[in-house]
Parts: sequence; C-alpha cells; structure tokens
Amino acid sequence: MTSLANDWPALVLNADCRPLSYYPLSLWNWQDTVKAVFLDRVNILAHYDQLVRSPTFEMRLPSVISLKQYVPAARRPAFTRFNVFLRDRFSCQYCGELFSTQELTFDHVIPRSRGGRTSWENVVTACGPCNLFKGNRMPRDIGMLPLEPPRQPTSFELQQNGRGFPPNHLHRSWQDYLYWDTELEEG
Repeated sequence: MTSLANDWPALVLNADCRPLSYYPLSLWNWQDTVKAVFLDRVNILAHYDQLVRSPTFEMRLPSVISLKQYVPAARRPAFTRFNVFLRDRFSCQYCGELFSTQELTFDHVIPRSRGGRTSWENVVTACGPCNLFKGNRMPRDIGMLPLEPPRQPTSFELQQNGRGFPPNHLHRSWQDYLYWDTELEEG
C-alpha cells in the first residue's frame, strides 16, 4: 500500500457544486474527508481507486465531495499580502513583470512615511527592484504610477484571478468541477 500522508486529496465543493476556492484550490486531506463522510457533512461525488481499511470497514477514498450545507462566500475578502498579490495577478504593478510569491513585495503607493495607509486602496504588488527604486517617494514625482489603480476586489474577482493559476496536480475526476484550460493528470 502506498503512503497516504499527502496523497489522495479530495476536491471540496460547496453545496452548489462549485469549488469553495480556486486559489488556493479547496482540497482536504483524506483523513478529514473520511471524517466528514462519517459525520454525514458531505456528499461523495467521485472516488479514487485507493482503498482505506479498518478491521471492520473498507471504503474507496473520495476524490470529489460537496458540502451538504451551503457556505456563502465572504463579500469582502480579507486584506492579506497573498490577496493583494492575487488581486494584482502576481505581477509588479510598476514594471508589469510576473513573479513568484517569494520575489514579490507590497508597496504603499503613498508611502507610510507620508501618511499612506495600509489598505486595499493604497497597496500594490511590487517586485523588489521597483519597490527599492521607488522607496518613500511619491509615484508622480518619479513617474512610477501603478499600472492599475489599487482598489478593494470582490471575492468573485479574487476567485476569477485564481483560476488563472491552476495547481500542478489536477486529478481527472475533478475535471467536471473545475474550469481551467489545463490538461488533467491521470492519477
């Protein structure tokens, strides 16, 4: 039997059969999935071929589940570094280059030293070199205006942006529930 520790995640869908989240993709480990099945909190929509056994029970691991109770999406997404990056599609808002999250920073358009606040409307994604070059100067003074004006996104917009960054592993049983133009793994 193969190790189950990080294998066999279940795609978690809301009661309307849409993913709870696209980025990060809403996945549960197999243990939490089996627990939710036994607590009758989810419907099983698809299975893996992998079995789990106890002395008195055997079941195929679920690969797609849906919640029995609908969970409404937050109307206003939390202001986090990651959500700023997702809003800006992981691109520097000064030079336009796409970066990994490890290479990104966030920049206060109006610097904090000049009264700028840490808010959706004043923070943008910036690469290290652009952020360093801008420093605590005002954007207009040095001709570095953000490509898109910063604003608070909706949860829907963040989910739409997240769909542009599919994860590396997508099991074929998830295909009917996810909408990426990516070839799915056989798994």
